[in-house]
Amino acid sequence: MVVGVGIDVVRVARFAQALGRTPLLADRLFTEAERRTPAGNERTAESLAARFAAKEAVAKALGAPRGLHWHDCEVVADPDGRPWLTVSGTVAAAADERGIRRWHLSLSHDGGLATALVVAES
Repeated sequence: MVVGVGIDVVRVARFAQALGRTPLLADRLFTEAERRTPAGNERTAESLAARFAAKEAVAKALGAPRGLHWHDCEVVADPDGRPWLTVSGTVAAAADERGIRRWHLSLSHDGGLATALVVAES
């Protein structure tokens, strides 16, 4: 059963500017694995913006509780490149309180926008 749905849209150029202005922002928002492709290269601004949108969409699917930590929600990719969510700490606790056991994630970026859709299931 669907417990929550979240969607978020990020302007890639604005997000890239924020990353450029605040060099440690990427470290604060993303785990090391999220900042790099499976080949070990740095991710593009589009890819990072989509991952940021995913974290925001997760918070919305949870009902936007306070106290969530950015690193407690991680966007990972399976060997085929399909994105998945792993949650721990504060995000896992909020999900447990709401009976969420499964996450569905879709990411996209085009035309200067990055989007993420998250569905939380019990």
